[in-house]
Amino acid sequence: MKHLDVAGGTGDVAFRVLQQITQQEDWQQEHDASSITPAGSVTVCDINPDMLSEGKKKAKTAGYDQQALDFVEGNAEALPFADHTYDAYTIAFGIRNVTNIDAALKDAYKVLKTGGRFMCLEFSHVTLPGLRQLYDAYSFNVIPEIGRAVANDKASYEYLVESIRKFPDQDTFASMVEKAGFCKVEYENLQGGIVAIHSGFKL
Repeated sequence: MKHLDVAGGTGDVAFRVLQQITQQEDWQQEHDASSITPAGSVTVCDINPDMLSEGKKKAKTAGYDQQALDFVEGNAEALPFADHTYDAYTIAFGIRNVTNIDAALKDAYKVLKTGGRFMCLEFSHVTLPGLRQLYDAYSFNVIPEIGRAVANDKASYEYLVESIRKFPDQDTFASMVEKAGFCKVEYENLQGGIVAIHSGFKL
């Protein structure tokens, strides 16, 4: 099992994936000693070297197997990996910040093996009318002020809110995933659409 986590520099998603892979390998060895399963690995790819450095530090502190975890600097729109390399691709709260989303989706498709799965967790568009108004009021009025008070950086939090609003809605993004070549594309809304999980397969 080879897993690629894009825009995941700090390693939070990668660590959880690696834990699941390790548990699955242990279970297989326990229940079928005759089976030989290649060791799983997770590659973290991020365009920000400082984030990758932080991820490496966290991985070392946590004691993760360095042979099963790799950190690579790269652009989601032009991934530095060979085609048909990975069994799964994840990107959590990262594709919203990609300049060319279509290019990133096409590259995700290229690096996946046949049968590989694409999964994306991202802020999306609220689908419940009552919640939508409350969320908009909170996003535009409260979140930037929290940024100003806590981090002395109101502008970055204003950008966060604006980038969420500009990101394609669930159906539009699902169509973009399909256009990149993925099949069985679907999405699941969380918290009334504040966040959505999109997935698709390379078949």
